[in-house]
Amino acid sequence: MKLGVLVENGDETRVAIVPNSVPKLSKLGFEVIIESGAGQNAHHSDSEYESKGASIGTREDAMGCNLLICIGAPDFSSLSEGQIVACVSDPFRHPDRIRQAMDAKVTLLSMDMIPRRLSRAQSMDVNSSQDNLAGYKSVLMGAAQVPKGIPMMTTSAGTVRPAKFVIMGSGVAGLQAIATAKRLGAVVYASDVRKSAAEQIESVGGRFIEVEGMDDFEDESGYAKPLTPEFIQKVNDTVCEVASDADVIVTTARIFGRPAPITVPASAVANFRAGTVVVDMNADVGGNCELTKPGEVFVTENGVTIVGTTNLPGQLATTASMLYSNNLTTFIGSLAKEGEIILDPDDDVLFGAPEGNDFHVPGMGGVLICMGGELHPKQTRLGGVL
Repeated sequence: MKLGVLVENGDETRVAIVPNSVPKLSKLGFEVIIESGAGQNAHHSDSEYESKGASIGTREDAMGCNLLICIGAPDFSSLSEGQIVACVSDPFRHPDRIRQAMDAKVTLLSMDMIPRRLSRAQSMDVNSSQDNLAGYKSVLMGAAQVPKGIPMMTTSAGTVRPAKFVIMGSGVAGLQAIATAKRLGAVVYASDVRKSAAEQIESVGGRFIEVEGMDDFEDESGYAKPLTPEFIQKVNDTVCEVASDADVIVTTARIFGRPAPITVPASAVANFRAGTVVVDMNADVGGNCELTKPGEVFVTENGVTIVGTTNLPGQLATTASMLYSNNLTTFIGSLAKEGEIILDPDDDVLFGAPEGNDFHVPGMGGVLICMGGELHPKQTRLGGVL
């Protein structure tokens, strides 16, 4: 079995497999072929891969492998029928990629579609591993931009009051952001549309912002549900009022397969103090702040800095690559049996939990999106988008 790792497209700094994963993959029966320079931006040299047992080749060498491990989706039109690709294809936002994979008759395993509630999937969940780092980095970027100290300081010249952080959302990224801001010494307030999140927020040192009429707006997959425009307005008004005197605001609201909801309207930014920093963690899918410019950091007319960095895990390329590589190595290890890649129809990670199971999500399968030119029949929600 040949496993190929490519140089990622665009400004992606991560690499899908790191050198330390190569011996584990070799033990599973894979010959690992790395496109020359694939690990360079994550600070892994070709010689480091070779020392662990991988072969260094051209892009054509890596693309010719029967299994490709990537972060972003490759050009499926360059692949051959029957090749297997494991990547993050973001299928609901990029249905054109799925059509291309189907036209090429490639077997596509989209790791962002992993059924995150399955206990066996925890060690394979790339969403959680990368979101965790994004939450951490977002707070560091906010702290670097804010023009004041973060912790309380008692000095001979006077006392410095701690900075106030507001974290909007408390999923994996939000909880890490709360914990990081707290470790820096900030006073941290946090919100979420899931009332059950209050206990989690408080467990990592945050103060929960409760909105009247709040319930558990969570779907069967564990993601936040779309809300009514009226309730979104109510949440925005309540949280933005708390944030009106904040030093750093981090927005984390992301709805699976949809554009990011606006949680910081332009009218709220107009009321923020000069020097306030807004870090928008979802600039890549439209942004939670109405004024966010994806890929840019800029200052508004009233002195508010808005950070629209689009690839936060890529800002920590070495650590992010290591975690992604561990996720994928565990996943691939579950498929490799006696020198072959077996797509077991009873594998809930691949195909989703069966109907009647507590973890079954109607209209959703697992990470297997398509094979042999056909969309998997369980992916009916995606089929509707296509």
